[in-house]
Amino acid sequence: MSSFLKKIAPESFIAGLAVIGIFIHLLLRFSAQGLDANYPLYLILTFGGGYLIIRLFIRLFALDFGSDLLAGISIITAILLKEYLAGSLVVLMLSGGLALESYAITAASRMLEVLSKRAPLIAHLKKAEALIDIAINQVGIGDQLVIFPHEICPVDGRVISGHSVMDESFLTGEPFLISKAPGSSVISGAINGDGAMTIRAERRASQSRYAKIMQVMSDSAQKKPKIRRLADQLGAWYTPFALMMASLAWWFSHDPSRFLAVLVIATPCPLIIAIPVTIIGSISLCAQRGILIKNPVVLEQLANCETMIFDKTGTLTYGKPTLTEQTTFNHSDPKTVLQLVASLERYSKHPLAIAIQEQAEQEQLSYLNVNSVSETKGKGLQGTVNHHLVTITNRKSLRESDRLLLPAGTGLECIVIVNQQLAAHYRFRDTPRKDSLSFIRHLLPIHRIQKLMIVSGDREEEVSYLAKSLDIKEVYANKTPEEKVEIVEQETKNHPTVYLGDGINDAPALLVATVGIAFGQNSDITSEAADAVIMENSLERVDELLHISTRMKKIALQSAFGGMALSMIGMFIAAFGFLPPVVGAIIQEIIDVTAIANALRSIRPPKIISDIFSVEN
Repeated sequence: MSSFLKKIAPESFIAGLAVIGIFIHLLLRFSAQGLDANYPLYLILTFGGGYLIIRLFIRLFALDFGSDLLAGISIITAILLKEYLAGSLVVLMLSGGLALESYAITAASRMLEVLSKRAPLIAHLKKAEALIDIAINQVGIGDQLVIFPHEICPVDGRVISGHSVMDESFLTGEPFLISKAPGSSVISGAINGDGAMTIRAERRASQSRYAKIMQVMSDSAQKKPKIRRLADQLGAWYTPFALMMASLAWWFSHDPSRFLAVLVIATPCPLIIAIPVTIIGSISLCAQRGILIKNPVVLEQLANCETMIFDKTGTLTYGKPTLTEQTTFNHSDPKTVLQLVASLERYSKHPLAIAIQEQAEQEQLSYLNVNSVSETKGKGLQGTVNHHLVTITNRKSLRESDRLLLPAGTGLECIVIVNQQLAAHYRFRDTPRKDSLSFIRHLLPIHRIQKLMIVSGDREEEVSYLAKSLDIKEVYANKTPEEKVEIVEQETKNHPTVYLGDGINDAPALLVATVGIAFGQNSDITSEAADAVIMENSLERVDELLHISTRMKKIALQSAFGGMALSMIGMFIAAFGFLPPVVGAIIQEIIDVTAIANALRSIRPPKIISDIFSVEN
């Protein structure tokens, strides 16, 4: 029972108290004789009204003049004028709105709760020949852990014995089963396949991939959206207007109850409730569509952006190049080399690995046994394949004599070294996504994006080839992360920008753009830098995000201005004495329900959520 009560927000408790108290008041008022029907209202105003007024005063001392200030003034005025029912209705109105917002925020963080429940709690520590179950937070760097079949990997590490496959799609968004062998890296949160493996922990649980994703989601759930502050900006002129109207009504009528009547119906719950509900609803809709909103401000800003900047590989292209040219050296047999390379590439997540495996399958080559897999940053992939030492690397790692044998360095490529000898040079072509051209051509007429740019670290030839096929005029190739930042910063000074990228080298540019959108979950750093993460690598999902953003802002403003307009009409009627405080409070509740009902439309997908193919190519 006590744990249940801890989950109830104070606002929810006050709202429940107000409902029960008002109901008892009405029963006593119309049925019982000789009893003071106001006793339940005294409780509501003492406990509920007292709590809310103290909360508002705390905000007031912090110079936070929120749009709910009118509600607090209404409660105090109702007590002074002994309009206890009207005051209790305002308590119900304000506490109900705060409870609804609290519930909406809690609902938005349910994915975090799912992640927490899914996280492994124990690890199987290997000591000598024994296995000991320990808490996951007790795992140290260097500990040997056993992962049983179908278990979730507890920490980031590296396989030291055993073979299996792991499903990392929950973390990376890539629907592939990744083969694992001694030397392969594993990430926390990945689901093991049929084989048991022993790994060496390389990070503590709190530093592992899964924990980082949970932390990112936790941080994003606590951020206050900018459009919520728009409610306070609207309240900055609405609150003085309402106070002036209420004061004039009192001044000319000499009836203080009109002051209360005006304030009661002026209570700006469409601002207090409807805008946050619209935001939370849109975040929920994005989550349903595979779009993680880390910074809710993105939903407001996207609709104002005029320039869209793209990274190339994995964003406008599939990031899955096709092997187009095989050149062998030192009398190496092309099929033998391809078989060796494809066998080793099963243990790599590099985009070129898939192209090599696909080519091997087309040539009907079988996979060979692989041992001692290692991958050093900047050096490439190495392993023992059928007793041959195979290294897949780049031309920078070659000896000068071998480098001279290679053709001119253009496009995507990799170098194969077998038993310390140059064996082959492979070239690849990364093709545009099937929806890239349609997406690009619909941005101006549908979303009013005025300027398109590609800023890439790839070679000039590859970037220019892609830009020409997509009809993008402004192109920057061979750019370092620092240079990308300079370009994006300069463009952002002129116009609001959207940056789309998926690699670690895109993270700084994602931070400096007006809106940063990460494609997939290929990198923790990239995802942390972005405002939104497209879990599925699809430009159609980006289009959906653009539409959801535009629609959210429209619904939020409809709810806010519509509710305020109705309240202002009621204020004029109350100022002339045609609406007593209690009736005004009831009408305000009707206005609130109308505004919230409109705001809740944001959680439902519209009839058209993407029109990426609506523009003729």
